[in-house]
Amino acid sequence: MSERILILVTGGTFDKEYNELTGELYFKDTHIHEMLALGRCNVELDVRMLMMIDSLQMSPLDRQDILRNCVASPASRIVITHGTDTMEQTAAVLGQAAIGKTIVLTGAMIPYKFGSSDGLFNLGSALAFAQSLPAGVYVAMNGRCFAWDAVRKNRTLGIFESR
Repeated sequence: MSERILILVTGGTFDKEYNELTGELYFKDTHIHEMLALGRCNVELDVRMLMMIDSLQMSPLDRQDILRNCVASPASRIVITHGTDTMEQTAAVLGQAAIGKTIVLTGAMIPYKFGSSDGLFNLGSALAFAQSLPAGVYVAMNGRCFAWDAVRKNRTLGIFESR
């Protein structure tokens, strides 16, 4: 029997919706359950929504809340959905805390609801990495996985890469 994985939802592009009248992106609810069903996920999971915010709006207190939830959870394997703009910052907070759990942050460059999103692929990859990697903090994007202290978002190319 495999161990349950905790998914912590924080918002980010992953969960944004598009307002056709105003052209604005906004948050309504997480798409995680729909994505897991679409991907026919058979992994035992617990899903907890912590916040629904753009990562550019995430404060140090929000990052401490994410850390506190990781520490308090009995799960030793955790996936965090997160906005890509400040994913590195949250990974650093978690990585420096060295709590002895496998934590994988992932997100999307394009909202799931747009239909051409990388979110579903990234979520599946993050779940696979969370099951197979040793304790540590990682960023999983577009089929690649990076240690928390060896990753950067290349804003010119729109990808995550080793630094």
